[in-house]
Parts: sequence; C-alpha cells; structure tokens
Amino acid sequence: MHHATDNQPSLLLAMGPGIAERLFTDRHRARLAELSRTDPHLVAYDLAAPAPPVAAALAEAEVLFTCWGATPLTAEVLDAAPKLRAVIHAAGSVKHHVTPACWERGIAVTSAAAANALPVAEYTLAAILFAGKRVLYAAARYRALRAGHDWRAELDGAGNHRRTVGIVGASRIGRRVIELLRPFDLDVLLYDPYVAPREAAALGVALAPLDDLCARSSVVSVHAPQLPATHHMIGARQLAAMPAGATLINTARGSLVDEAALLPELASGRLNAVLDVTDPELPPPDSPLYDLPNVLLTPHVAGSLGDELHRMADQSLDELARYAAGHPFADPVHPTSLHHSA
Repeated sequence: MHHATDNQPSLLLAMGPGIAERLFTDRHRARLAELSRTDPHLVAYDLAAPAPPVAAALAEAEVLFTCWGATPLTAEVLDAAPKLRAVIHAAGSVKHHVTPACWERGIAVTSAAAANALPVAEYTLAAILFAGKRVLYAAARYRALRAGHDWRAELDGAGNHRRTVGIVGASRIGRRVIELLRPFDLDVLLYDPYVAPREAAALGVALAPLDDLCARSSVVSVHAPQLPATHHMIGARQLAAMPAGATLINTARGSLVDEAALLPELASGRLNAVLDVTDPELPPPDSPLYDLPNVLLTPHVAGSLGDELHRMADQSLDELARYAAGHPFADPVHPTSLHHSA
C-alpha cells in the first residue's frame, strides 16, 4: 500500500453535478494535486454508463473520491475499475453507494461522517436551547399581539435550568450533542440499546428505556440510524408519553418518526416539533407541517452546508494523505458496523 511521492495514487472524483465546485476551494484542489494523480476538473457523475474520459480514468483509478450523489459501486462498476483499492467519501453515510461488492473485493473505505456530525449537533443544540426558552411560541405570540404583555407570567414554565433532555441514539451526532450540552444546567437521558451503564456514566448521561425517556423529557432529540428496527421507533405510544408542551427534534431520518401519529399531537398544540427531516423527505404542499406555528420545519439543512463542506473536504484529504503515505485510514468504515449505523 506504500507509495513513493513520485508514485502518487491515481484518483477519480465521483459525485453529483455541482458538488465538487462547492466542496473544494483552490487550496483543496492544490492539495488534491499534490497527493494524487488526478484531473481535478474531471468529475464522474455516472460510473454505470461512463463517458469515454471517465471510463479511461475509472480503469486506472486506485482511489475514488466520492461525495453526495455518487453512483452505487456495483459489481459491474467495480469490474470497470480493476485497480481500485480505496473509497474516500467526503460526506456522512456511505450506505447509498458502497455495496457488498466493495467489501468482497477488500476495498478500504473511509467517510467524513465525523466532520458532518458537527453541524448537525450544532443545529440540535440551538434547537434544544430555543425549545426550552419557548422561542418559537414567544415569537409567534408577539407577532400576533404587537402590544405590551406580561411575558414573564405567560412563559413562567419556560427556561433551560434543570430541564430534562432525552437523546435517542448515541450515534456520532448523538454523542456530539451530549458533549455540547455539558456546559448547561440540563439533565440528559439516553436511550441506546448498545450502550452499557458504565459507558453512559462516562458520557455523563443516565440510561432510560425509550418510553420512560419520552415520559420524563421536555425535549426529545432523535439521533438513531435508519434501519428496519428503527422504523417509526417514535410512534403513537412514545408521543402520547411525552408531556404536554414537550418538543420533538428530528435531524436523523423522517422514517424514524410515525408522522401520521405525530400530526394530531402537533395540530392540537399538545406537542411542538423541530423537523429537519420528514417522511416523505419533501412534505406535500398541503402538509400541515408548513403552517403549524408550533413546528419549525427546515429542508434537511442541519448537515454540512456552505462553508461546512470544506471541513469534510479537509478530513477526506487528510485520509488521502494517510493512504498515499501507506498508512491505514484514521476513520475507516467497517462493514460490520454498518448494520447499526447511519
């Protein structure tokens, strides 16, 4: 796996249209050229039916540098890439394009999930603190009243002192949220069947069964992976258990929440929600989610956006440097961990 500097690995960029232009600054392109043999202006949008220049580059590629919109790496695609040894994914989950065929061929995979976890956790922290302070409610009421009012009396139950926050899933993002919550006077509960009590104590949280967590928390934030076992894990029973006035935050995947059960709870005003993901991903135009005053709906923007893409590029180029020097990846993706990760 070792490469002398004059024998840089041949690399092909593979991602959706318009992504590379946002992912890389001139500094990143210069580093890419230092570390590998590549045409930084050749981006493969389609590896399944590649144009001749892409097909030629794919045949020589030792490393695929991927991001959002990358073609699934099927056995057929890999047959056209006989020299491929590594996939460096400059985004979070690799489930959309890394197939079992990659593992069968012993291809090393790394992702920038750690870099992408940071902005999601930051968005979540802001949502938790705003939920405790009832900012969304106060803003809507103020807009309606446009007059002097006894806000202290009306918002008497609000605030972020000794409020209980429930974290569902100690994923990378879930753990980062727990870390970011440390400076605040909040009590944090965690539901995660893979976390042992000793580990929870080290994280500074108390473990709780899911239904119990929902009943005890005034904010519940979902950070579990999308798996058959987690489909609608926040369902009618969990939502009914949540106290009146509680807020559900979902930055994970829409399918983790039973939206049919959630909508009546939101429409009645009993619960509030901050939803960056929904099921379907784009709610239909007549969805109540757009108009309910107690719902903050955002278009899947919690993850890396704008300048935050450069953090994923930095991490991925660091991994490319390790590969080029003959070192293992610092943050490899293991096929065994994929069954309970995002």
